[in-house]
Amino acid sequence: MYPGFPLQGIRFGIDRVDAAFVALLALRRRLAFAAMRAKDAAGVPRSDPGREIEVRDRARRLGARLDLAPREVDRLMAGIVGVARQAQGLPPDADQGEVRVVAPIIAGMAELDPIREVSPSDRWRWLPPPKRWAPLLRLLPQRLQCRVLDALVASALAKPIANGSLDVMRDRRLGLEVPDLGLRWVFLFRDGHVCAGEGAADATVRGTATDLLLLASRLEDADTLFFQRRLVLTGDTELGLTARNLLDRLDWADLPLGLRIALNHGARIAQSARAGYRARHPDAPAVRGAP
Repeated sequence: MYPGFPLQGIRFGIDRVDAAFVALLALRRRLAFAAMRAKDAAGVPRSDPGREIEVRDRARRLGARLDLAPREVDRLMAGIVGVARQAQGLPPDADQGEVRVVAPIIAGMAELDPIREVSPSDRWRWLPPPKRWAPLLRLLPQRLQCRVLDALVASALAKPIANGSLDVMRDRRLGLEVPDLGLRWVFLFRDGHVCAGEGAADATVRGTATDLLLLASRLEDADTLFFQRRLVLTGDTELGLTARNLLDRLDWADLPLGLRIALNHGARIAQSARAGYRARHPDAPAVRGAP
């Protein structure tokens, strides 16, 4: 006990510090949730291991200035980061290759009730499946469809076109079929441009509108979609795999921000609409052309 400070007064100070801890933890959790919404809007992954390492390292530096042992700081930050990951819908253990140490008092934080994420896409769960939209989309002239696609592809692939990564695709024709929308295009790379058109294709990728959006937005990976036969590759398999590998190496951050946001929101809306349709029609078979 400090001289001149009665035990009751010291405990009163401890209680005030504990209250500040809880209030700050609640505020940090809300900020973590707001960060998740910002990441979703920007179309970037929620998980950011580099940021977590930065947070932990900064805490260690501050702890060293305040005479706190690194292990003590790690025990505290393990729980705090775990709460933030839980608020963002991520697994609680970041597992950055360090020893997992969680103090008993902090460990209980992971049991907090999750903040319910109210996604704007929930309002789209009533949307009918893509095949219902097919007749309307087929009213758009093929030439107009191709002009829009040309602009989107030119924007998305500007960097690989400029650095020559797409040269292996020169004069090869890659088809894309969206059977539930009744749409089909063939892409040709020639003279530094990717052009959409019609005709025969050397290789063709086929999938529903929702699955193709999930792939384009990086919400699902190509291996999973092809393994589950939700995407199908026909024709020149080597060409198709080459195209897929090129797209896999495409840095998500290189895409224009507006396109990333549009793909992310579009994929989430389509995913929500599909979930809503399947909830309303639990006996509907999951066949090609279904949402």
